[in-house]
Amino acid sequence: MSQAELTAPSAPRTPRHALWSLGILRSELATMLRRWRTVALLGVLAAVPVLIGIAVRIETGDGPQGGSGGGGGGPAFFSQVTNNGLFLVFAALSATLPVFLPMAVGVIAGDSVAGEAGGGTLRYLLVAPAGRTRLLLAKYASVLVFCLLATLVVAASALATGALLFPVGEVTTISGTRIGFGEGLLRAGLIALVAAVSLAGFAALGLFVSTLTGSGIAAMAATVGVLVTVQILDTMPQLHAIHPYLFPHYWLSFTDLLREPVYGDEMVRNLGLQALYAAVFGSAAWARFTTKDITV
Repeated sequence: MSQAELTAPSAPRTPRHALWSLGILRSELATMLRRWRTVALLGVLAAVPVLIGIAVRIETGDGPQGGSGGGGGGPAFFSQVTNNGLFLVFAALSATLPVFLPMAVGVIAGDSVAGEAGGGTLRYLLVAPAGRTRLLLAKYASVLVFCLLATLVVAASALATGALLFPVGEVTTISGTRIGFGEGLLRAGLIALVAAVSLAGFAALGLFVSTLTGSGIAAMAATVGVLVTVQILDTMPQLHAIHPYLFPHYWLSFTDLLREPVYGDEMVRNLGLQALYAAVFGSAAWARFTTKDITV
């Protein structure tokens, strides 16, 4: 080999680990979206706003009801649906976020690792050079994608149903001011995004539970059981001291996006709490998964 060849700069190497990580993530997403369970969960979530819209339409008849002032979050949005179909997005997210959305996320997250272990495919996934850490990150990323997809399905279904069954136009905020339909639509998108991010901490908890067992059904049941238990604790006034530390406590803080001006203190607390849960249970899942003995 000549001296020129020895001193010539070498060509940049392909980041193989990054390519492996992207490949695993694509594979995880494709596998998740092809499962009948995922399709069924998204179908149920899409049906909820339709049922809410039909029920409100039947209850109110043809005449719009409800005052022009906004009311608070949750059920208070229902009084505004007949005046503006865009409020069905806010009402549907308020109705599904406490129960339906996190239960769907719990099923996907709980099955993410345990389902592979129970099906005997986990050990074959670990043969890939990407390693356990990248595999776990890819699984968590796929669960986060499901959080966003599920929330957008609810919002899109509610928007379509609201536009078909009710008039749409300017939006009256909780503060009593009016904003244009375009700005209201933008805020609806932001609310859906905040709702999706609100599930990040619970998704990490479900991933951790999934690393503790080799049964997907057991992991899903345990994750949903934790959700129900924490939701009950969050409603008990005797435990008000711990409420700000429970992951679902600030889930409905997205209603502050319908204030004028926007009041974001509780949303910031919610995002910080979700980041804390994601860090704690994500680390616990990594510690468990990287030391777990995979025998099947």
